[in-house]
Amino acid sequence: MLDILYEDNHIIAVNKKISDIVQADKTGDTPLSEEVKAYIKKKYNKPGEVFLGIPHRVDRPVSGVVIFARTSKALTRLNKMFQEHEREITKIYWAVVGNLPAEDHAVLTHYLVRDPEKNKSHAYNQPKTGSKEAKLEYRLLGSSQRYYLLEVKLYTGRHHQIRCQLAKIGCPIKGDLKYGFPRSNENGGISLHARSIRFKHPVTQEMVTITATPPLEDNLWKMFYEGMK
Repeated sequence: MLDILYEDNHIIAVNKKISDIVQADKTGDTPLSEEVKAYIKKKYNKPGEVFLGIPHRVDRPVSGVVIFARTSKALTRLNKMFQEHEREITKIYWAVVGNLPAEDHAVLTHYLVRDPEKNKSHAYNQPKTGSKEAKLEYRLLGSSQRYYLLEVKLYTGRHHQIRCQLAKIGCPIKGDLKYGFPRSNENGGISLHARSIRFKHPVTQEMVTITATPPLEDNLWKMFYEGMK
């Protein structure tokens, strides 16, 4: 069952579940994009193939807001927005980590090098050959006996950026074995959630904010979420 967060003639936004893939890959699993196409086709009784553009992606083990374009005009403008999103778009994530960061609030700048073979990025304090600057801002939102909730604002959009940068400062995300957390989560995902996206609508030019509830079947997410109310 899709959790539709926003829908009009030009865009549709969904709260992605952990383990959903946004776009088809080598696994052969049904991607979220195909589920959204089927939803549109049925709801609007569309004949033939349904157009659906994918302007951005969210990693498979991550939950939260994913935007799709319903028209080619919207897709073109959204693609540009996401490519230049320091100016055009505000992306907020929530991350649960097992270690308290040294500062409650900080801006992190690293230089990321992607390793395609291992599907992993490495963060460095200084530029390296082939590196790309990665910048984010985090602040501590809450804590439990064992875990800490961080709100992360992205200033750049790099491969595994939040996962890599938080691990670099000694705060790997809960469940993220790839970046150094010692244990996996029961659901196979990681405790990273695309909480909200704010952007100028690609057609109407009005400001739109789309917010996604974290997976409340997870008791830790539920505790943090209810604590934010």
